[in-house]
Amino acid sequence: MKFNTIGIIIKPQAESARQTLQSLFALLKNKKCNIILDEQIPDAINNDNFKKASREEIGKLCDLVIVVGGDGTILNAVRSLAHAHVPLLGINVGRLGFLADISPDKLEESLEDILNGSYREEQRLLLEMQVLRDNKVIFEADAFNDVVVHIRDVARMIEFETRINDEFVNHQRADGMVISTPTGSTAYALSAGGPILHATLDAITLVPISPHTLSSRPLVVNADSQIDILICNTKEGIAQATCDGHLSTDVHVGDHIKVKRKTKKITLLHPKQHNYFEILRAKLHWSEHS
Repeated sequence: MKFNTIGIIIKPQAESARQTLQSLFALLKNKKCNIILDEQIPDAINNDNFKKASREEIGKLCDLVIVVGGDGTILNAVRSLAHAHVPLLGINVGRLGFLADISPDKLEESLEDILNGSYREEQRLLLEMQVLRDNKVIFEADAFNDVVVHIRDVARMIEFETRINDEFVNHQRADGMVISTPTGSTAYALSAGGPILHATLDAITLVPISPHTLSSRPLVVNADSQIDILICNTKEGIAQATCDGHLSTDVHVGDHIKVKRKTKKITLLHPKQHNYFEILRAKLHWSEHS
Protein backbone atom coordinates (compact mmCIF):
# COMPACT_ATOMS: atom_id res chain seq x y z
CA MET A 1 0.00 0.00 0.00
CA LYS A 2 1.34 3.44 -0.93
CA PHE A 3 0.95 6.15 1.68
CA ASN A 4 0.52 9.54 0.04
CA THR A 5 -1.41 11.49 2.66
CA ILE A 6 -0.30 10.99 6.26
CA GLY A 7 -2.04 12.26 9.37
CA ILE A 8 -0.10 12.98 12.54
CA ILE A 9 -1.48 12.86 16.07
CA ILE A 10 0.43 13.63 19.26
CA LYS A 11 -0.37 14.25 22.88
CA PRO A 12 -0.56 18.07 22.76
CA GLN A 13 1.25 18.70 26.04
CA ALA A 14 4.00 16.15 25.40
CA GLU A 15 7.19 18.23 25.28
CA SER A 16 9.21 15.04 24.81
CA ALA A 17 7.51 14.53 21.45
CA ARG A 18 8.61 17.83 19.88
CA GLN A 19 12.09 16.78 18.77
CA THR A 20 10.80 13.48 17.42
CA LEU A 21 8.02 15.33 15.63
CA GLN A 22 10.43 17.65 13.84
CA SER A 23 12.50 14.65 12.69
CA LEU A 24 9.30 13.03 11.48
CA PHE A 25 8.30 16.15 9.53
CA ALA A 26 11.69 16.23 7.81
CA LEU A 27 11.50 12.57 6.82
CA LEU A 28 7.97 12.86 5.42
CA LYS A 29 8.75 16.05 3.49
CA ASN A 30 11.76 14.32 1.98
CA LYS A 31 9.41 11.56 0.83
CA LYS A 32 7.10 14.24 -0.64
CA CYS A 33 4.17 13.04 1.48
CA ASN A 34 1.14 15.23 2.04
CA ILE A 35 0.99 15.92 5.79
CA ILE A 36 -2.16 16.69 7.79
CA LEU A 37 -1.90 17.49 11.50
CA ASP A 38 -4.47 16.80 14.17
CA GLU A 39 -6.23 20.07 14.98
CA GLN A 40 -5.26 19.63 18.65
CA ILE A 41 -1.55 20.06 17.86
CA PRO A 42 -0.39 23.50 19.05
CA ASP A 43 0.49 26.05 16.36
CA ALA A 44 3.87 26.55 18.02
CA ILE A 45 4.86 23.06 16.83
CA ASN A 46 3.58 23.60 13.28
CA ASN A 47 6.56 25.56 11.93
CA ASP A 48 5.83 24.46 8.35
CA ASN A 49 2.18 25.53 8.43
CA PHE A 50 0.88 22.07 7.56
CA LYS A 51 -2.85 21.72 7.12
CA LYS A 52 -4.74 20.89 10.33
CA ALA A 53 -7.94 18.87 10.47
CA SER A 54 -10.33 17.14 12.83
CA ARG A 55 -9.99 13.45 13.64
CA GLU A 56 -13.03 12.75 11.45
CA GLU A 57 -11.41 14.51 8.49
CA ILE A 58 -8.09 12.77 9.12
CA GLY A 59 -9.89 9.43 9.00
CA LYS A 60 -11.41 10.30 5.62
CA LEU A 61 -8.41 11.98 3.96
CA CYS A 62 -5.37 9.99 5.11
CA ASP A 63 -3.81 6.72 3.95
CA LEU A 64 -1.90 6.36 7.22
CA VAL A 65 -1.99 7.99 10.67
CA ILE A 66 1.22 8.23 12.69
CA VAL A 67 0.72 8.60 16.43
CA VAL A 68 3.62 10.11 18.39
CA GLY A 69 3.37 9.42 22.10
CA GLY A 70 2.67 6.38 24.21
CA ASP A 71 0.03 3.68 24.39
CA GLY A 72 -2.46 6.09 25.97
CA THR A 73 -2.17 8.43 22.99
CA ILE A 74 -2.79 5.51 20.64
CA LEU A 75 -5.84 4.42 22.64
CA ASN A 76 -7.25 7.92 22.27
CA ALA A 77 -6.49 7.96 18.54
CA VAL A 78 -8.05 4.53 17.98
CA ARG A 79 -11.34 5.48 19.62
CA SER A 80 -11.60 8.67 17.54
CA LEU A 81 -10.73 6.87 14.30
CA ALA A 82 -12.81 3.74 14.85
CA HIS A 83 -15.17 4.89 12.07
CA ALA A 84 -12.38 4.95 9.47
CA HIS A 85 -10.33 2.29 7.70
CA VAL A 86 -7.03 4.14 8.07
CA PRO A 87 -4.10 2.15 9.54
CA LEU A 88 -2.17 3.47 12.56
CA LEU A 89 1.56 3.49 13.29
CA GLY A 90 2.89 4.27 16.77
CA ILE A 91 6.14 6.10 17.57
CA ASN A 92 6.98 5.78 21.23
CA VAL A 93 8.40 8.78 23.09
CA GLY A 94 7.87 7.44 26.60
CA ARG A 95 8.50 4.05 28.10
CA LEU A 96 8.43 0.96 25.92
CA GLY A 97 4.86 0.48 24.78
CA PHE A 98 2.78 -2.48 23.66
CA LEU A 99 1.21 -0.39 20.87
CA ALA A 100 3.72 2.39 20.16
CA ASP A 101 6.72 0.24 19.38
CA ILE A 102 9.00 2.38 17.15
CA SER A 103 11.65 4.15 19.21
CA PRO A 104 12.85 7.63 18.12
CA ASP A 105 16.41 6.36 17.55
CA LYS A 106 15.08 3.90 14.95
CA LEU A 107 12.60 6.32 13.41
CA GLU A 108 14.39 6.94 10.12
CA GLU A 109 15.18 3.29 9.44
CA SER A 110 11.75 1.98 10.43
CA LEU A 111 9.75 4.69 8.67
CA GLU A 112 11.77 4.32 5.47
CA ASP A 113 10.95 0.60 5.37
CA ILE A 114 7.27 1.11 6.16
CA LEU A 115 6.79 3.84 3.53
CA ASN A 116 8.46 1.49 1.04
CA GLY A 117 5.90 -1.20 1.86
CA SER A 118 7.95 -3.35 4.22
CA TYR A 119 5.88 -3.78 7.40
CA ARG A 120 3.69 -6.11 9.41
CA GLU A 121 -0.03 -5.50 9.56
CA GLU A 122 -2.29 -6.50 12.45
CA GLN A 123 -6.06 -6.40 12.66
CA ARG A 124 -7.22 -5.60 16.20
CA LEU A 125 -10.79 -5.81 17.44
CA LEU A 126 -12.64 -3.10 19.37
CA LEU A 127 -15.59 -3.28 21.71
CA GLU A 128 -18.73 -1.18 21.67
CA MET A 129 -20.56 -0.67 24.93
CA GLN A 130 -24.11 0.51 25.60
CA VAL A 131 -25.79 1.24 28.92
CA LEU A 132 -29.54 0.57 28.87
CA ARG A 133 -31.99 1.90 31.44
CA ASP A 134 -35.66 0.99 31.09
CA ASN A 135 -34.82 -0.43 27.63
CA LYS A 136 -33.42 2.93 26.46
CA VAL A 137 -29.77 3.56 25.54
CA ILE A 138 -28.47 6.28 27.87
CA PHE A 139 -24.76 6.00 27.05
CA GLU A 140 -22.55 4.38 24.42
CA ALA A 141 -18.83 4.37 23.69
CA ASP A 142 -16.06 2.30 22.11
CA ALA A 143 -13.12 0.60 23.82
CA PHE A 144 -9.82 -0.66 22.43
CA ASN A 145 -8.56 -2.12 25.73
CA ASP A 146 -11.52 -2.82 27.96
CA VAL A 147 -14.91 -2.04 29.40
CA VAL A 148 -14.82 -2.01 33.21
CA VAL A 149 -17.81 -2.10 35.56
CA HIS A 150 -16.80 -0.93 39.04
CA ILE A 151 -17.73 1.10 42.11
CA ARG A 152 -16.78 4.75 41.59
CA ASP A 153 -15.74 6.18 44.96
CA VAL A 154 -15.58 3.63 47.76
CA ALA A 155 -14.15 0.17 48.31
CA ARG A 156 -17.41 -1.75 48.20
CA MET A 157 -18.51 -4.73 46.18
CA ILE A 158 -21.31 -4.74 43.67
CA GLU A 159 -23.67 -7.56 42.77
CA PHE A 160 -24.28 -8.31 39.13
CA GLU A 161 -25.50 -10.98 36.78
CA THR A 162 -23.67 -11.96 33.61
CA ARG A 163 -25.35 -13.30 30.50
CA ILE A 164 -23.64 -14.28 27.27
CA ASN A 165 -25.73 -14.57 24.12
CA ASP A 166 -28.83 -14.35 26.35
CA GLU A 167 -27.70 -17.40 28.36
CA PHE A 168 -27.29 -16.99 32.12
CA VAL A 169 -23.66 -17.42 33.26
CA ASN A 170 -23.59 -16.45 36.94
CA HIS A 171 -24.58 -14.07 39.70
CA GLN A 172 -21.64 -12.77 41.67
CA ARG A 173 -20.36 -10.22 44.13
CA ALA A 174 -17.06 -8.55 43.31
CA ASP A 175 -15.32 -5.19 43.09
CA GLY A 176 -16.27 -5.24 39.44
CA MET A 177 -15.69 -6.85 36.07
CA VAL A 178 -13.17 -6.23 33.28
CA ILE A 179 -14.37 -7.11 29.78
CA SER A 180 -11.23 -7.04 27.69
CA THR A 181 -10.04 -7.32 24.11
CA PRO A 182 -6.82 -9.26 23.43
CA THR A 183 -5.09 -5.86 23.17
CA GLY A 184 -6.30 -5.01 26.67
CA SER A 185 -5.41 -8.40 28.13
CA THR A 186 -2.01 -6.98 29.18
CA ALA A 187 -3.60 -3.97 30.90
CA TYR A 188 -6.17 -3.90 33.74
CA ALA A 189 -7.33 -7.44 32.98
CA LEU A 190 -3.83 -8.77 33.62
CA SER A 191 -3.62 -6.91 36.95
CA ALA A 192 -6.95 -8.48 37.93
CA GLY A 193 -5.57 -11.97 37.30
CA GLY A 194 -6.70 -12.51 33.72
CA PRO A 195 -4.83 -14.44 31.01
CA ILE A 196 -2.64 -12.88 28.33
CA LEU A 197 -4.26 -13.30 24.92
CA HIS A 198 -2.23 -12.93 21.77
CA ALA A 199 -3.17 -9.60 20.25
CA THR A 200 -4.55 -11.10 17.04
CA LEU A 201 -6.95 -13.60 18.65
CA ASP A 202 -10.69 -13.26 18.00
CA ALA A 203 -11.71 -13.49 21.63
CA ILE A 204 -13.01 -11.48 24.59
CA THR A 205 -12.02 -12.02 28.22
CA LEU A 206 -14.27 -11.50 31.26
CA VAL A 207 -12.19 -11.01 34.40
CA PRO A 208 -13.88 -10.46 37.79
CA ILE A 209 -12.12 -7.94 40.05
CA SER A 210 -11.51 -9.32 43.54
CA PRO A 211 -14.53 -11.67 43.50
CA HIS A 212 -16.10 -12.68 46.82
CA THR A 213 -16.14 -16.31 45.74
CA LEU A 214 -12.73 -17.79 45.03
CA SER A 215 -14.19 -20.16 42.43
CA SER A 216 -15.12 -17.18 40.25
CA ARG A 217 -12.49 -17.29 37.52
CA PRO A 218 -11.70 -15.42 34.29
CA LEU A 219 -13.64 -16.57 31.25
CA VAL A 220 -12.58 -16.36 27.59
CA VAL A 221 -15.32 -16.34 24.97
CA ASN A 222 -15.61 -16.02 21.22
CA ALA A 223 -15.37 -12.44 19.99
CA ASP A 224 -18.83 -12.71 18.41
CA SER A 225 -20.37 -13.16 21.86
CA GLN A 226 -22.80 -10.55 23.15
CA ILE A 227 -22.26 -9.83 26.83
CA ASP A 228 -24.87 -8.42 29.21
CA ILE A 229 -24.04 -7.29 32.75
CA LEU A 230 -27.10 -6.54 34.93
CA ILE A 231 -26.46 -4.39 38.00
CA CYS A 232 -28.29 -5.98 40.95
CA ASN A 233 -26.97 -4.12 43.98
CA THR A 234 -24.35 -1.41 44.55
CA LYS A 235 -24.35 -1.43 48.40
CA GLU A 236 -24.66 2.33 48.80
CA GLY A 237 -21.82 3.08 46.38
CA ILE A 238 -22.14 4.53 42.89
CA ALA A 239 -21.20 2.12 40.13
CA GLN A 240 -19.69 3.13 36.81
CA ALA A 241 -19.11 1.63 33.38
CA THR A 242 -15.83 2.85 31.90
CA CYS A 243 -14.21 2.46 28.47
CA ASP A 244 -10.39 2.41 28.39
CA GLY A 245 -10.27 4.21 31.72
CA HIS A 246 -11.45 7.50 30.16
CA LEU A 247 -15.05 7.45 28.96
CA SER A 248 -17.43 6.63 31.80
CA THR A 249 -20.99 6.91 33.05
CA ASP A 250 -22.73 6.13 36.33
CA VAL A 251 -24.91 3.03 36.33
CA HIS A 252 -27.82 2.21 38.65
CA VAL A 253 -29.47 -0.95 39.94
CA GLY A 254 -31.43 -2.46 37.06
CA ASP A 255 -29.17 -1.03 34.34
CA HIS A 256 -27.79 -3.34 31.66
CA ILE A 257 -24.24 -2.91 30.34
CA LYS A 258 -24.18 -4.55 26.93
CA VAL A 259 -20.83 -5.22 25.25
CA LYS A 260 -20.05 -6.69 21.86
CA ARG A 261 -17.37 -6.48 19.22
CA LYS A 262 -17.40 -3.52 16.88
CA THR A 263 -17.97 -4.43 13.25
CA LYS A 264 -14.92 -2.50 12.05
CA LYS A 265 -11.45 -3.46 13.20
CA ILE A 266 -8.43 -1.23 13.67
CA THR A 267 -5.31 -1.87 11.61
CA LEU A 268 -1.95 -1.39 13.32
CA LEU A 269 1.31 -1.32 11.39
CA HIS A 270 4.60 -2.52 12.85
CA PRO A 271 8.17 -2.71 11.53
CA LYS A 272 8.96 -5.94 9.71
CA GLN A 273 11.09 -7.15 12.64
CA HIS A 274 8.29 -6.58 15.18
CA ASN A 275 8.16 -9.41 17.72
CA TYR A 276 5.18 -9.54 20.10
CA PHE A 277 6.85 -11.95 22.50
CA GLU A 278 9.97 -9.80 22.68
CA ILE A 279 7.79 -6.91 23.83
CA LEU A 280 6.11 -9.15 26.41
CA ARG A 281 9.51 -10.20 27.75
CA ALA A 282 10.66 -6.59 28.04
CA LYS A 283 7.43 -5.22 29.57
CA LEU A 284 6.82 -8.09 31.99
CA HIS A 285 10.50 -8.72 32.81
CA TRP A 286 10.40 -12.33 31.74
CA SER A 287 13.60 -14.38 31.59
CA GLU A 288 15.52 -11.90 33.77
CA HIS A 289 18.36 -13.25 35.86
CA SER A 290 18.70 -12.14 39.46
